[in-house]
Amino acid sequence: MHRDTVQYLFVYGSLRSGFSSSAYNYISKYFSLIGLAKTKGLLYDMGEFPVAVSTEDDLFILGELYKINNVEAFDFVFAQIDDYEGITVEENLTPMYFKTTTAVLFEGQTIEAWVYWFNGNVDGKLVIKSGDIFDYLKHKKKNI
Repeated sequence: MHRDTVQYLFVYGSLRSGFSSSAYNYISKYFSLIGLAKTKGLLYDMGEFPVAVSTEDDLFILGELYKINNVEAFDFVFAQIDDYEGITVEENLTPMYFKTTTAVLFEGQTIEAWVYWFNGNVDGKLVIKSGDIFDYLKHKKKNI
């Protein structure tokens, strides 16, 4: 997919609005929130942050769908997010995530959106069965 045709971004972790991180402040400056959406995938608890991996199974990750405000700024805007997500690395290092387009379900529609998938090993990590980081953190906090 080309940047002129895919102007949406799907986020599921620290880039979601409820985290109010500096990275989210960046997202809210260059993107407009469309609403809650979901995509096929598995969410894992890595300890300090969640990660997602794609799947063909009927398992879903809940997140937020955004649309870029100015498509002419696409390269600049995504370069900043790529940097935050660890895609830009020194030679001989493996990026923490990779970015690709995927089908996202939003209000009965399928929309192609950019997603940052984890590029590492999730063996032995806890699967967040709800697929929703906020639901998971709420229940985790109750059990502490």
